Amino acid sequence: MSSASAAVPQPQPQPQPQQGRTKAFLRLVMIEHSVFALPFAYIAALTAMFELDGNIHWGRLLLVTVAMVGLRTFAMAANRIIDREIDARNPRTAHRELVTGAMSVKHAWTGALVALVVFLAAAALLNPLCLALAPVAVVPMVVYPYGKRFTNFPQAILALAQAMGPIGGWLAITGEWSWDAVVLGLAVGIWIGGFDLIYACQDVETDREVGVKSVPARFGIPAAIWGARGCHAVTTALFVWFALATDAGVLFWLGLLIVAAAFVYEHTIVRPTDLTRLNRAFFQVNGFIGIALFVCALLDLLVRGLTV
Repeated sequence: MSSASAAVPQPQPQPQPQQGRTKAFLRLVMIEHSVFALPFAYIAALTAMFELDGNIHWGRLLLVTVAMVGLRTFAMAANRIIDREIDARNPRTAHRELVTGAMSVKHAWTGALVALVVFLAAAALLNPLCLALAPVAVVPMVVYPYGKRFTNFPQAILALAQAMGPIGGWLAITGEWSWDAVVLGLAVGIWIGGFDLIYACQDVETDREVGVKSVPARFGIPAAIWGARGCHAVTTALFVWFALATDAGVLFWLGLLIVAAAFVYEHTIVRPTDLTRLNRAFFQVNGFIGIALFVCALLDLLVRGLTV
């Protein structure tokens, strides 16, 4: 077993009121980062509604939101819990709540399990197929944090986990399997896996010392950056495939042009020899991509006849 799994003494958390624990948990799971995946679940769900009967089903859309936020919250909490010893060895992550003692492992697990129950309840309220496939969505969320211990390609597991969102969004509306949704899911998964390749570049030296596996740690930063560029080229191609498969209109295609331009900008400001603007690429550009494509997709569906 690698040194990444060695025991690290954990600070003893001070007792906190419930409100303080709740705020600490929300910081732990970075709830605001739902913006990365949620817009694509909406694109899938709204496209499915358009093809189903042309009407927005607000109740189902609310349940999709609850399910997505619940699953992502569980995934982030499990990730932080499983990785807390690795985080303690990395100066960039040593401030996280489970390392500093701002939140106890017990309370983190409580929040994670509550989020999981919320996700399963929302899936059950949507339709039987969503509930039956819910465990399939949960498994890669738990496997991913362990991936960096046994494979140099943990981003591939992350991509699989993130692909579940759009697929689930479509299933939530129709209750039936759709390969169009799979195409969109793969696009999203490869997109997020690609920018996680970039994000991992900032931890290369620490990962090598600790024993954490990743593409940058194993193959170097230039290989990771070029891998991310390849991922985002494939993502763009898959978005085009989805547009063609669903007969998307001009506004969706406009959204794809915006996304392509954002990818070019992202890979202009992040280069193997210059990672100083990595956080701008990770948080700002990728957040913009999700929102921009969602807005264009929604406007396109409304113009084509989706009824509010």
